[in-house]
Parts: sequence; structure tokens; C-alpha cells
Amino acid sequence: MKKLIILYLVLLAISVQAQVTTEITGYVKDKMDFPLIGASVYLENTTNGATSNVNGYYKIENIKPGTYNLVVSYLGYDSQTRYNIEVKSVGNQLYNFTLLEQSQNLSEVIVSNKNKVTRPRETPLSTQTLSAVEIATYPGGNNDVVRVAQSLPGISPSPGGFRNDLIIRGGAPNESVYYLDGVEIPNINHFSTQGSSGGPVGILNVSFIDNVNLATSAFGSQYDNPLSGVLQFEQREGNNLKHNTNFRLSASEAALTHEGPLFKGKNKESKTSYLISARRSYLQFLFKLIGLPIRPDYWDYQYKITHKIDQYNTVNLIGLGSIDDFAIDASGTIDENEQSSLDQTPFIEQRTNTIGISWKNRFKSRKGFMQTTISNNLLVNDFSRYKDNENQKDLYFKNDSREMETKLRYSLTYYIKEWRLSGGFNVQRSDYENKTIDSNEGFQYNSKIDFLKYGLFANATKSFFDQKLDFSFGFRTDGDSFTQDNDLLSTFSPRLALSFEFADDWKIKASAGRYFKLPPYTILGYKQNEVFSNKDIDYTRSDHYVLGFERIFGPSSNISVEGFYKRYEDYPVSVRDRVSLANKGADFNVLGNEEVKSVGKGRSYGLEFLFQQKLSHRFYGIFSYTFFYSEFTGFDRSKYLPSVWDSRHLVSFTGGYKLRKNWEVSARYRFAGETPIVPTNIEETTVRYPDIVLDYNRLGEEELGVFSQLDVRIDKKWNFKELSLELFFEIQNLLMRNSPEAPEYVLQRNDMGNVTEPRHLVQVGKKDGGPIPTIGFVIDF
Repeated sequence: MKKLIILYLVLLAISVQAQVTTEITGYVKDKMDFPLIGASVYLENTTNGATSNVNGYYKIENIKPGTYNLVVSYLGYDSQTRYNIEVKSVGNQLYNFTLLEQSQNLSEVIVSNKNKVTRPRETPLSTQTLSAVEIATYPGGNNDVVRVAQSLPGISPSPGGFRNDLIIRGGAPNESVYYLDGVEIPNINHFSTQGSSGGPVGILNVSFIDNVNLATSAFGSQYDNPLSGVLQFEQREGNNLKHNTNFRLSASEAALTHEGPLFKGKNKESKTSYLISARRSYLQFLFKLIGLPIRPDYWDYQYKITHKIDQYNTVNLIGLGSIDDFAIDASGTIDENEQSSLDQTPFIEQRTNTIGISWKNRFKSRKGFMQTTISNNLLVNDFSRYKDNENQKDLYFKNDSREMETKLRYSLTYYIKEWRLSGGFNVQRSDYENKTIDSNEGFQYNSKIDFLKYGLFANATKSFFDQKLDFSFGFRTDGDSFTQDNDLLSTFSPRLALSFEFADDWKIKASAGRYFKLPPYTILGYKQNEVFSNKDIDYTRSDHYVLGFERIFGPSSNISVEGFYKRYEDYPVSVRDRVSLANKGADFNVLGNEEVKSVGKGRSYGLEFLFQQKLSHRFYGIFSYTFFYSEFTGFDRSKYLPSVWDSRHLVSFTGGYKLRKNWEVSARYRFAGETPIVPTNIEETTVRYPDIVLDYNRLGEEELGVFSQLDVRIDKKWNFKELSLELFFEIQNLLMRNSPEAPEYVLQRNDMGNVTEPRHLVQVGKKDGGPIPTIGFVIDF
């Protein structure tokens, strides 16, 4: 720490040096990924600009480091702006553009300067996008891509606010799917909940990300298994001209990222570039320093290699993985709060790995392209609970499992006049092994399944009436070789999206769609008496209906109102607890390792308001308010009960102001109303402690208090000839509000720390909420 302070003082002392200038580069291409020659690229409100060459490449030189909006225009194409880009003296990424042709009447060709906020025609509403800069500087985000996505409209904070569960518009945490450059990644968090998706820390390195897109309805037909959301991560390409290194130290981890060209000739752009990174947590050392008994220890790695064979063919190799170890340490003084963590924290050893290779072939006719992707996902999860955690004795629950998926995806996009047609298929081999021991429930089994999953999809999109009306219709269908009575006909899922500009800058939008999800492997692989108990389970179905209005206020701001209704059928219901599995999955556990029946129903409906302002006059921000109901049934299909996500009110605001001399102040505020919880069964828990038994018959009798949190961040950047530095200071929970948490219990102990007899549970006092200051820095060289 002393060395960091000295470095900071030295940099501060020499920051009065002569002004450094820099450059930014990138490519301008059309929707087919062919170069556009002569496109005009410039920094808004400056005289700095450039023109793209025969390869679509541009370079803007002599730029003063700072924050800008980058604009590109080309004759006959819609102009486009990349907002809030951070230009540094060292470490700038490629800023690439893909331009869309304008509709042309009577052969008239014009240059458009509308530059409006737009969304894909296939998903015209319920869609939000975050840029790399917005993610990196998000208050309270800790450079965690998934945690930042939690601040988007309609996303509920996880219970207690410390996990990365994506709870979208009242749906369960396992209802979303995740794609990285078109490759599906089942696990995007460290210490993820098997059968669900959440965890306390994201795996993805923000230094790789170009943008993040979240769709909460109207999902594209190419995606299988979403019920509530599709989160797409687009990675940037590595620098194909020179080598750069980025080092980041934040509140919980240190990350090193390196990029550059491979096989580069002198003064030439390389056809091959790479990005590679490794991250290491140091939370385990901090927790030991401050006396907490938990020890979360993790590594992760990520890489991307891009090779451009020729102007028609590009190959990408991507990969990421993690190594996790969650343990406890009983040394030191333990109070009641820490005793509950010491007794009840599971031991988790988890390993994940994803690797994928994709080939994109653009047709020489310039009328379409195809993309083929082969990928493999691996999750190894060893999850254990002990009656005596301190000595790791008296094991009462163990889940030792391995999930592997090998996937082939093929998609074809073809343009016929003004129609955009797409279609394709996916084939997946699933291999799942599980050894489970549960002495409290009185069962154990070994399971192994190996089956195929497959699907087909198609979509057609066209604009009518001088691009006033956008129309998109698609469908997909899925099946597998394991479950019974599930075939391509039973899972046929059509979807329709419309957007109509009925007045200047006013649009009405609507979508309707049906979506299916195969239950997780933990459900499929569950056995009783050596028989797969859930083999007859159905795909869960969700029907979405959305209607909205949008008003665009010029090039950088818009306002929208959406009404949504989600209806669920065939939702898994726990035979043991007689409750929908929609009410589970946001905790350190294994979701679905039990007998279930596909008899549940559900519904979530509400209204969402959004105002968004991209960077303009130094300010940017996004505000949203969602009012909704979330209800699910158990075995009684006529009785709807509020779910544990039914907070009714969600408020989210994130904004920032760019000060002079590379200072920036930003803030994030989140609010969620009171949420139903499942009370603890005191009698059963007393007998089975430290196993906490919940009484699902009393769901909704108690509620968590409101969630309200304000985070503030201050950034300062320095730029030197061979190095750029960013220092940030952050205060989380500035309002000092207590996080809403369900009551916690421990066994009563005497003054010697021994459990008293007869056993008796006592409720742990609530922890006082206070501000959490953190500091970190980012260096590019």
C-alpha cells in the first residue's frame, strides 16, 4: 500500500507536464461486415476526424485524452454514434461501426443525421444496452459486468443485495440465458448455484467487453431456454497493431489483461489478434484481516483470438473459466453473527470452463452470411455441508457433480430485397454425473445421464411504409432424447414483434411470444430407488405479451412506457415442499435436487417507465420505475400466492457528470419494496441444525423490509506518453441503510461457547448497515 501511495504522489506531482495527445482507430463496415470506403468519422464538438480507407479502417490523430461521443456518417447509410467513449493516452480499444442502409424513395440517396436511439427490429422493446465505459465506471459495480446489469430496468436486487442473481420482472433467477460472442455460457458467476445461475461475483473480465445487451422480452428465435431474459456479452477484438497491457486493482480482486497482434509484419495490420487475462481474488485475505470466518478464494481466466482468413471469412476462438474454493476459518473471536456463518456456510469447490470456436462466412454476393459455432461447457461442483463445520466432521449433505455440454450451432442470414431472413439449428450432447448424500432427508444416489438436445429456428424481418413500420416474425422448436412426451411439435414457439412510428419521434411497439425451457440437470438426474423420478417432466412454458410507447428526444435521449404480462405453464413444483421452484434458487445451495411435478402455473405483470440520457453536455443517466405483481401456484393450480420476488416496486437510477481535467462523479440508487419470505421452521431446524428448514406452508406470512441503497463513485484519470492511470474512490451504501435479510438463527451457547441442552434456537441480531468505502486503480501501458 505504501508503494501505491508513493506512485500516486509521483504521478500527481508530474501531472503538470506538457499535454499528451493520442489516437483512436477502428473499422467502418456494412451489415454484411464488408468495408465502407470513405466514411466520415469524427469526435463530436471537435475538429478531429478521419476518413475510412479501402479496408474500412480509420485513424483519428492528435486527440486530447478525455471523454467524447464518436460519430460516423456515410452516404446512403444511417449515421451512428458511440456515446461516452474514454480516450486514453495508452490502451485505447478499436471502435468499430456497423452501418445500416437507409430506405430510398425514388432513387433518392441522402445522408442521415438523425442519429436516434434505436433497437433491433427483432426485439424493439424491453431491451437495454450498456457500453464498456458505462460498465467500468458503474458505482457499486466493482467492475462486475453481471452486477452492473442488475441495475437495468425491471431487475430485482437479490435477497440481501450481495448476489448476482438476475431476477427479471418477477421471474426466478434461473430463467435467463447468457451468450458470449454467440457462445452460450451456463455459469457466469463464481460459486454459482447449481441448477440456477447466480453467485456473489461475476466471472467475466470487464476489460474484454465491448457492450452488454439485455432483452427482457421478445427474445430472438436463435436463443433456446430463456423464460425471462437473454443477456448477451459482446467482446471486443484485440489490438491488431500494437501490444497493450492493462492492470486493475479493485475492492475484491486484481486483474491483468494483455492484448496485441500475432504474426504481424512491419507497419502492417495483423490478420490475427489476441486478448488474454487472469484475475485473482484477495477477499479471503481481507476477511481474515477483519475477522470474518468465511474464505471465498477464486481465480478466473479469459481469452479471445480473432483471425481474419480473408475479407469473406473470420474465425474466433474464445474461452473463459474459473477455479473456486469457498471455506471457513474458526480462528479468532466469534460473535453470534459470525457463528451463524461459521455453522451454516457450505464448503464449495467449483471449477468451470467454456471454450468455443466460431466461423463466420460472408457470401461473395453480399446477400448474406452464415455462422457456425462449436463449443464446450464444463461445471464441476463439490458442495458439502457438515454438522461440525469447524472440524469438517459429521457430513450430512454432499453433492459431487459434473455437467458437460458440447454444442453445435449453425445460423444463416440472407437478404432478399428488403427482407432479412434467418434460420438455423442447434445440436447439443449433454453429459451429467451426480453423487448425492442427504442424511437429513434420508436418501443417497449415484446418477449418470447422457442425451441429445436439439432445436430449429427461423425468423423474417422487414420494414414497411418508408421504415415507419417494422415487422418481425419467427419461431423455434426444441426436443431431447431423455425426457418423455417432449418433441419438436409440443415445444413449437412462435413470436411476433411490431414497431410503428405513428408521428415524428413517437413509436408504439408490441410483441407476443412463447418460450420453453428444459429443466436443469439437477432435476433431470434426480433418482429415487435407482429410478429417474423426473423423467416425465415437461418443458416449462412462458408466454409474453408486451405493449409500449417510446418518445425520442433527439440523438441522445428517449422515454418509454411498457406494460407486460408473463404467463407460466408446467412450472416444476416440489413434491416435498409443495411449492413452486420459482421461489427457490437465490442462495448457496443446489436447486432442483428433489422430486418435482410439472403442475405449476405462474404469472407476472406490470408497468415499466424508463428515461435514458446518453452522454450530452457532460451528463448521462438512466432512470426506471417498475410496478409489478409476481405470483405462482403449487399443486393447487387455482391458488396463486405472491412469490418471494414480489416486491411490487422497483426503482433504479444511475447517472454521472463529467467534470473538467478528467474528473468524474457518478451515483447509483436502487430501491425495492417489501418482499415476501419463507419463515424458518423452528421446531425442525432445532433438531436438524445447522440445516435450516424453511416452512413453505407459511410463504408470505412474513416480509423483508425495503431495499434502499445509494452508491457514489469519484474517478480521476491521468494520461502520460507511455502510461495512463485511473484512480477511483467509491462509497457503497452511503445512506447507511440495513440490507433486508431473513431472520437468522443459531443454537444457544453458554459462556464457554458450548451448545446448551436441551437445544434451543436464538435469533441473531441484525447487522447495522454502514457505508463501505473502497479504492482502486487501473493502469494501461
